[in-house]
Amino acid sequence: MADFETWQQLLALYADYAAALDNNEWDKWPDFFTETCVYKVQPRENYERGFPLATLSFESRGMLRDRIYGATETIFHDPYYQRHVVGIPRILETGGNRIRAEANYAVFRTKPDEVSTVFNVGRYLDIIERTDAGLKFAQRLCIFDSEMIPNSLIYPI
Repeated sequence: MADFETWQQLLALYADYAAALDNNEWDKWPDFFTETCVYKVQPRENYERGFPLATLSFESRGMLRDRIYGATETIFHDPYYQRHVVGIPRILETGGNRIRAEANYAVFRTKPDEVSTVFNVGRYLDIIERTDAGLKFAQRLCIFDSEMIPNSLIYPI
């Protein structure tokens, strides 16, 4: 089990991650990850069956930066806001400089002239590394429960 200081850092990592996305601070998103990282958004059915197909799949901080550039500079879409509600993370395992954790999440989407809707619900499966710059995600799997995503997935989950 993690010590109290590590637990506080883990809670701050999850809260700061959600706040950056909710506040459209897209340039901050890659900095939550190690240089060589894995970020996937994958349907639950594919994950549970061991199928590799994912809606989004990136394997480095550079790929995350490219996604942000694409989402903010090249992809045309109706503007919308996101709001993440993240459950308290559950530490599954600690060892060395790594923490394996999971947390449930719900992402709500609001278009300026519409009511808010549930956009994506699932759980994060994370491997977090202790670095000189603090805790960073070495792997973040966003396993969503529904097989359907309304419209398209533009921004990170």
